[in-house]
Order: sequence, then structure tokens, then C-alpha cells
Amino acid sequence: MTPYYEHGGITIYHGDCREVLPELPTFDLLLTDPPYGIGIAANPVRQAHERSDWDNERPARATIGLCLSMAQHQIVWGGNYFGLPPSQCFLVWDKGQPQDFSLAMCEQAWTNLKMPAKLFRKSVLSYRKKHPTEKPVELMRWCIERAGPVHSVVDPFAGSGPVGEAAKSLGMTATLIETNESFCEIAAKRLEQEVLPLEQPA
Repeated sequence: MTPYYEHGGITIYHGDCREVLPELPTFDLLLTDPPYGIGIAANPVRQAHERSDWDNERPARATIGLCLSMAQHQIVWGGNYFGLPPSQCFLVWDKGQPQDFSLAMCEQAWTNLKMPAKLFRKSVLSYRKKHPTEKPVELMRWCIERAGPVHSVVDPFAGSGPVGEAAKSLGMTATLIETNESFCEIAAKRLEQEVLPLEQPA
């Protein structure tokens, strides 16, 4: 199985996670954002991106189960769509939208973490998306940090790669899987950018 991209502890596979995951070892953390099956990719609000049907159906229960089996710690965005078991800790992203906004003001991730629910605030308008449902890298980094002392991350629905960028910024290894080759290319390009050290005062 040949990676699409591999450098600095980050690996991208272009393929279906149902075929790729059985060939991989287990990881410390599953952090992923699967399609919710609500047709969001074709929403007219997302005019900057090509309309697509990849979000018309959510992954089968067996696919989600396979993903969960790959890691001890698990964070699944949109987990409310997948019939997952009761959770002590939901992670919530407050998108900073007004009450009368027509789309979601927040999103939640199901986790198996043993801690109270946590909230992250960042405006959905404060960053530029390379994928129609891309979440901020800062949010993905925050999720990884909530999971505790983990060293390896897997994202079976990687999109444009924010989980990989977040893991890289924390000095961790990450494996990303994406079916769309154009998004694999976007993820590879963003991961080629080296993390520069902070300037020291003179």
C-alpha cells in the first residue's frame, strides 16, 4: 500500500478507509469528521466550493465501528448522526454566529473521553476553507490536547487535512485517509509547509 504523501511523521493515503484501515496498526487517537449525510456539500451558501454529492449519505454503522476500533481515544465530529453510545464528554464548537443565522451556530463531537464536556469558541468566518466543511486547525489542535498524552492520530475522513496540520504543529505523527484525490493534493501541499520556530527577541 503506497502512501500518496509521507513526510515528517505525516502520511496521507488516497483511498477508501474501509480498505486502508485494516492494513494499518492501531493509533492513540481517532479524530475525524465523517460526512453527516445531510447534503451540506451542495448547500448554496458554500459557493466558493464545487457542489458535490459526497455528503448525501453518512457512512454505514460498520464503517464507523471500524474507525472506532483503530484507536483507544476517540473523537468523532457529527457523532450525533451515527448512533454512538452515551458519552460523558461532548466537545462543542461555538461558531460565533448570531441567533438568527440560518445555519448551525455550533457543532458537537462525540468522544469516549472521561472528562466533562468542553467548549471551543472561534468564528466560522475567521479562517479560509479549502474544503466545504473544513474545521479550523486550531479546533483540531484543541481536540488533540483534550485527549491527553497521545502521540499518534488517525483521520479516516481527512478532507483537506486540518487534523494532519494540527498533529504536525504538536510534533505528533498522523495518518490521513481521503477518497478525493484533489483534497489529498491540498492536504499534501499544506503539510509541506514547515513549522517555523518562533523568533527570539534580540
